[in-house]
Amino acid sequence: MTRRILACALALPVALWLPVALWLPANAWGAGELKFGTAPALPTLPAVTINARSQTPHATMTNFSVSNTLTTKPGWNITVAGQSGTGKSAVFAQYCPKAKCGSEPEGYATGGKTLPANSLTLSSSGASFTGGTGTAPALQCSSACAVDSPTAVKVASAATGAGEGTWTTTGFSSTSLTLNVATTLKALPAEEVYRVNILWTLATGP
Repeated sequence: MTRRILACALALPVALWLPVALWLPANAWGAGELKFGTAPALPTLPAVTINARSQTPHATMTNFSVSNTLTTKPGWNITVAGQSGTGKSAVFAQYCPKAKCGSEPEGYATGGKTLPANSLTLSSSGASFTGGTGTAPALQCSSACAVDSPTAVKVASAATGAGEGTWTTTGFSSTSLTLNVATTLKALPAEEVYRVNILWTLATGP
């Protein structure tokens, strides 16, 4: 199993994405390996200015690739979820990115402001995989999938016996990533941002 973790921050009025990678060994399914060739990475979102109106800024999802040389051909899948735990947040939450922000220490603010889960969605409508051999993998988010949800969502899969070689995504639209900003979004101190931890997992099995 291979995992890609992204710590993502939304700064107002500027959106900033901060990637942090953690690699875990692939499952041993005979000879070969299953890994991200180019790992998923979320791009910078357009600036958001609080104006008491709902907003839906968009961005284009960056392309990623999967390299599959497993001889047993078990298929594979990619899931994405918000990650919780110590020092993490599965939803956008108030965060201090430096040693001190006023009276707040670095990290997520206890009892701080948040955005609802499912605020950030990914649509793969019009996108596809290219390259590799045999039957192509499929992208699963023709209807938008939530990225910042505590529950893992499958975004791509290759059937048993399919998805061999290196497959790369292409064709994500300029609106493939959408952030739903509610009218109730609260402003933060100048040094703080809204931040979320995103976990991408590549595993065997369709």
